[in-house]
Amino acid sequence: MLRKSVLATACALFVAPAFAGTSDVLIGLDQKITYNANGQVNGAPGNDAVLVMDISNPAHPRVRASLPLMNSLLGPPTNLQITRDGKLGLVANSVVHTQDGSNWKVTPDNKVFVIDLTAEPAKLVDTVTVGSQPSGLAISRKGDLALVANRAGKSVSVLSIANGKVTPLGDVPLEQEAAAVVIAPDGKRAFVAMNLANRIGVLNIDGQKVTYDKALDIPAGFNPYNIDSTPDGRYVIASATGGGKNNADMETVIEAVGPHPHVVGVMAPGNGPEGVAIAPNGRTMAAALILGSGAKDSDWFKTKNGELAIMSIGPGGIPVVTGRAPLGRLPEGIVFSPDSEYVYVGNYIDKTLQVFRIANGKPVQVGPPLVLPGQPASMRAVTR
Repeated sequence: MLRKSVLATACALFVAPAFAGTSDVLIGLDQKITYNANGQVNGAPGNDAVLVMDISNPAHPRVRASLPLMNSLLGPPTNLQITRDGKLGLVANSVVHTQDGSNWKVTPDNKVFVIDLTAEPAKLVDTVTVGSQPSGLAISRKGDLALVANRAGKSVSVLSIANGKVTPLGDVPLEQEAAAVVIAPDGKRAFVAMNLANRIGVLNIDGQKVTYDKALDIPAGFNPYNIDSTPDGRYVIASATGGGKNNADMETVIEAVGPHPHVVGVMAPGNGPEGVAIAPNGRTMAAALILGSGAKDSDWFKTKNGELAIMSIGPGGIPVVTGRAPLGRLPEGIVFSPDSEYVYVGNYIDKTLQVFRIANGKPVQVGPPLVLPGQPASMRAVTR
């Protein structure tokens, strides 16, 4: 259960009950991992949560529900998503913390939580078992299929969605750790970030049958950790976060159509773009750059805050930075509003949410950061 102080803060953000819809956003809070002058500290479980945030008024988001569910910072901030009709939310939990003497040990989990967003308030309706250490998650545009990238399991789990029920169909073995996945808009392919292999795997989808074609593997930047697709399906962009320290990281642009998907260009928005998202209009992309905001105080590359990079996606698919803005400490999840005019970023260490309006390609912050009832490790909206 959440601590009383956390619940009190959450209540301050709540508004009157609202119906589920395409303006919902899920935010995963991890209260187990904290940071001090010496870096990351693992702590006790029991206070995580998943928030349901309503952005129907995009400049003034409001949390409308909080569910006491496990969530983890360890993994891409794409472990959750909402079906296109706004009725169901899926949340993968990658790891659990178990006590090991006076310390807390991290071990892989295998759970995906199913949330009914039509209920008032939103509620957990099922928990399904998937592969080991489920991380990035994607739901098809049609809403009948979900894929989960499993890091320790070195596989992708396939989930059927029908009449509000989620059913595991099995795992597709990859022989490589899988961090994130995106399903093409036409539902016929998926692209998997195989982070340790520095490659993007291609999955073929025939209804609910999913197969992996190793011969179609695509090279990517060092440690591809997040991945997204333009709404027309022409380009897939994989974001790498392996540079570390003060080194810029790569966005790998893949032409995803045709019989042989391949790299058509690369660019570097900055250091640590773990949180990336392509806008629903397909013309804008945003990256939450961690920079050195999660480093130890003694590290030479330590920075106080992160940075938001807004990019334009041109006819060739290559993002070009058009504007930047300061973020808080350890920015992770990032989401666009349905009209592509606003972007939301969660700052993990600060426990805040920043709202930006995009004006002429530049981010303009709307009001002060909103204080959240916990540390936002991940954030995702409705499937495009």
